[in-house]
Amino acid sequence: MTESQVREEICRVGRSLFERGFVHATAGNISVRLDDGFLITPTDACLGFLDPARLAKLDLQGQQVSGDKGSKTIAMHRQIYAAACEQDADTRCVIHTHSTHCVALSLNAVGPELLAPITPYFVMKVGHVPLVRYHRPGSPDAAKEVATLIRQYAAQAAPIRAVMLSRLGPNVWHNTPAAAMATLEELEETARLMLLSPHTTPLNASALDDLRQTFGARW
Repeated sequence: MTESQVREEICRVGRSLFERGFVHATAGNISVRLDDGFLITPTDACLGFLDPARLAKLDLQGQQVSGDKGSKTIAMHRQIYAAACEQDADTRCVIHTHSTHCVALSLNAVGPELLAPITPYFVMKVGHVPLVRYHRPGSPDAAKEVATLIRQYAAQAAPIRAVMLSRLGPNVWHNTPAAAMATLEELEETARLMLLSPHTTPLNASALDDLRQTFGARW
């Protein structure tokens, strides 16, 4: 896609997420990695009413080039791109939301991951989702922790596409805004199912191995 097309796609995805309740008010942000830098939604912008021309453009060092002031989460996004691209060089988009069911599930989560493998599509389309301990929004320590987790899971042959920031929301990434949005949708739906059926038994080892062998699931 051209930069102009990417700008339009960010706004389309943002509007879709807002209209369906995945984000509210000015919560959430979207970035895309370009060959010469990054595009990211402006700070305190509502994702439902983005203007393609006002998206923040930053250079490869994260310095503002044009547009409205970029979201402070660019530091987190840059760490995700750097770590994720070591395994998936085509990683191009990061989406962060405060999705209701994911956040609700994180409030009482105690394990190292947000969700057990309770549905095949969660395993196939999302994979492991490490739970990141609470940090204030924009904390550089959170960004470092996320990058470390990405590399740790990759080293275990289970590369991830999402992390859950406790009490804040998920960060998901993929090769396009549409693919990242689809990953987020599957994650939020699985969190909703878990809240509706908290005693659900996870898929067993045989079922997980079948999904790995048949669909290349990252589990």
